[in-house]
Amino acid sequence: MTYMQAFRLALPALLLTGCGAVATRQAGVDAQPLVGGPEPVQTVAYEQPLPVEQATDTILLQQPVDLVQEEGVGAASPRRLPAATTALSLGDLEQLALANNPSIKQAHAKVRALRGKRVQAGLPPNPTIGYAGSEIGDDGAAGQQGGYVAQEYIVAHKLRRDQAIVTAEIRRAEQDVAAAERRVKSDVRRRFYEVLLAQRRVELTQELTQLSDRAADASRALLEAQEIPVAGLLQTEIQQRNASLRAVTAANRLEQSWRELSAVLGAGQMPDQPLVGDLTVLPDPLDWEAELARLQTQSPELAAAIAEVERARRVLNRACVEPRPNITSQVGVQYDYASGDAIAGVQVGLPLPLWNRNQGAICEAQAEITRTRRNVDRVELALQERLASAFREFADARVTAETYQQELLPRSQQTFQLVETGYQEGEIGYLAMLAAQQTNSETSLAYLEALGSLWRSKVLIDGLLLEGSLNAEY
Repeated sequence: MTYMQAFRLALPALLLTGCGAVATRQAGVDAQPLVGGPEPVQTVAYEQPLPVEQATDTILLQQPVDLVQEEGVGAASPRRLPAATTALSLGDLEQLALANNPSIKQAHAKVRALRGKRVQAGLPPNPTIGYAGSEIGDDGAAGQQGGYVAQEYIVAHKLRRDQAIVTAEIRRAEQDVAAAERRVKSDVRRRFYEVLLAQRRVELTQELTQLSDRAADASRALLEAQEIPVAGLLQTEIQQRNASLRAVTAANRLEQSWRELSAVLGAGQMPDQPLVGDLTVLPDPLDWEAELARLQTQSPELAAAIAEVERARRVLNRACVEPRPNITSQVGVQYDYASGDAIAGVQVGLPLPLWNRNQGAICEAQAEITRTRRNVDRVELALQERLASAFREFADARVTAETYQQELLPRSQQTFQLVETGYQEGEIGYLAMLAAQQTNSETSLAYLEALGSLWRSKVLIDGLLLEGSLNAEY
């Protein structure tokens, strides 16, 4: 029998030895945490294979990275803006942003990366094949020549536990995807209302400019008739100049709002086109308890913190079984040129966990569980604090906007119209007209500021306090 024949006969023994080692299953993890650790927790055994998205894993393993199609929103070609003549609604802008904003694609890419990491974490070690020779040159002979095959066998389902840790990381990343979508929608809604406010502010300042121009013309006519002094004309012209400056700054603010909206959409520079929306329809009052309960049950930030606790538990579960040594086996076949015999050899070994029983890592994992639990409490209280601020801003802005809308603004406009008519007819002096014009201008602008604060806080509360999509990193 040649050494190659002996090698073929010994190879099944190696495979059977490995299968027997892998087939040894355990009912649970009996490694106990260190005594005296902060908040000891019961370890959980993960005996059943964790679900893995086979289709995604197959794509990740078979295709180059640059050919993998992006998942989630924006997987297709980016959407473009409609024609400038088309009126855009809030829903249209949200769909554009969800398809083009890079934050969402970045969050989805992180999930895909972790799915690939989970596949890699469950792969067993590769076998080792090599050459072995001994007694070479003894009595001038070639000695013993042959080869060997070695394999390490992972015990205690460590690969599954590694996959369980990555699965918890995927759950955390999926909450980042939900948070990214919430942030994008909040940013779009906020920029949408800012553009509407800026457009209304431009219209208002243009009206004030026209009124100031008419007042200046009337003052010049009264000066020629020697009914008012030169100081009266100068004050009217100063008011006219202030109105012109307000119109210029309002136009600049509108341009800024369009540019910010374009950045959030991620679809190129938006042309100046009409938006479909009505700022004067005030939202209904909010209930504190209902909004707090919605935030605590739907917030991706809180869900992500809870996912971190689950990951810490699985890390502890994995650390507790690390002291169980893996088994290494080796099967070799050699041909003895001196005697003409084929020789087979089998080796099985494992390290003895005498001094290193992974004590430090277990203690670290226990402390990490405590840290993540406390982080859940911190995030919950932080959300409550942020909601309190946004809720107060919403309540103040709503009562202010409602008061301006129902009482102050109608009275101010009516007063100014009466004063302007009396001034043109010469019944009211220019000082009274200037005071009425200034009051009406300040009232209208204060009403717009109240509307802006109202919708800004409403968008923030509806978006679960998430905003700033372009500043978040995933």
